[in-house]
Amino acid sequence: MSSTPSDSSFRDHLGIVSAEGKRQWIYPKPPSGRFHSARIIVSWLLFAVLFGMPFVRVHGHPFMIFDITERKFILFGMIFGPHDFFLLALAMISMIVFIFLFTVVFGRLFCGWICPQTVFMEMVFRKIDYWIEGSPQEQRRLNESPMRGTKIAKKTIKHLIYFALSFLIANTLLAWIIGTDKLFVIITDPPSEHLTGFTAILIFSVVFHWIFAWFREQACILVCPYGRLQGVMLDRNSIVIAYDYRRGEPRGKLKRGEMRQLGDCIDCHQCVDVCPTGIDIRNGTQLECVNCTACIDACDDIMEAIKKPRGLIRYDSIEGIEKGIRKLLTPRSAGYSFVLVVLAGVLTYFLATRSDIDVTILRTPGMFFQEQPDNNISNLYDVKAVNKTFADKPLSFRLKNVEGSVRVLGDSLILKSQEATSAKLFVLLNRDRIASMNTPLEVEVYSGSQLTNTLRTSFLGPVKRKAE
Repeated sequence: MSSTPSDSSFRDHLGIVSAEGKRQWIYPKPPSGRFHSARIIVSWLLFAVLFGMPFVRVHGHPFMIFDITERKFILFGMIFGPHDFFLLALAMISMIVFIFLFTVVFGRLFCGWICPQTVFMEMVFRKIDYWIEGSPQEQRRLNESPMRGTKIAKKTIKHLIYFALSFLIANTLLAWIIGTDKLFVIITDPPSEHLTGFTAILIFSVVFHWIFAWFREQACILVCPYGRLQGVMLDRNSIVIAYDYRRGEPRGKLKRGEMRQLGDCIDCHQCVDVCPTGIDIRNGTQLECVNCTACIDACDDIMEAIKKPRGLIRYDSIEGIEKGIRKLLTPRSAGYSFVLVVLAGVLTYFLATRSDIDVTILRTPGMFFQEQPDNNISNLYDVKAVNKTFADKPLSFRLKNVEGSVRVLGDSLILKSQEATSAKLFVLLNRDRIASMNTPLEVEVYSGSQLTNTLRTSFLGPVKRKAE
């Protein structure tokens, strides 16, 4: 009989490291079943978003872009620049809290269903292995065989396909950063004219090829910080992929004609054979588990074959296994939910009240009022304006609460798309309309005929002398 959950010897080593301390390659069996079919559908949807979204445009502009080099982001057709950094920071904090909440409730579900590393590895590159090199046993024999004709041919074809896919992924990610227009220019022009872009694509292609051809599951086990987060975020109520040891133990081989006095687990090892990280889920939740559901499908097939209920391995919590209770709302999840709702509310408010043009008007420091012809008094103001749209915007100013005029120094004020502009303007009031040293002003800012802002400032004027 194999080890039971009380045997913790599995914690003394990694499934990808041999007893001699060398890399131990994993050759998982091809998964199949209802969860795997659902993951295929989800993966194709993710591929459609990844490869198709850079080509989606709204009014001639990308629907989504993350241009780090120019600090410009377009999300759902809305453009964000450096002036919106606080929104980006707030969105990132909200996303981190959401990840914490999601992990507390659903464990490492993201890793198995959405993570690009898992999706590409299991749904693309691993299937290429099966297609070219055959079953896991054939792959093992091929890798252990000497480098001869058949092996050279298969390895060459496989790695050429690997690199082509890696090159495609690198170009797609670059399109998310710089846009398809700039990427097309880099591709069509000679490499010498775009050495930086060409080098970036080449480096990313080599890195992706190395990850999917050699590093593989080690990215999840050794590098990914989310796996470490799982250890501190999960609790007894978190939904994970779990083995029902109360039903399955004691495990043992199924013998024909024998009255079975053991648990439902027949120790067929199928859940281990299909695991892409080489663990035995029957030992409990482990760092290496990426929640890919391959073990669930494999176990369900065996249970159906021996006329037992499915679900010996399933999505469940420790409390669910031991007591049959699923409790999603816990103090931790409630706390994270509250913080997330507050952050989401604040972020939604700022997005809803976000104006296309931001303008500030301040009286120029150190400047006193100036006397002008026709009994007028003027103040000089500094204007700073930010255009958050894709189009150039002309600006004009009008006084709302008092009679007077506004004059922009120099040419007319035109805001370029996604640029910040500074200007100077004079506000002129008739001396007879100045009642106090500080006269409140309301300045309306127009873009064409559209009112964009109403700003408040003050006008510094002379004090009226009392009549003798």
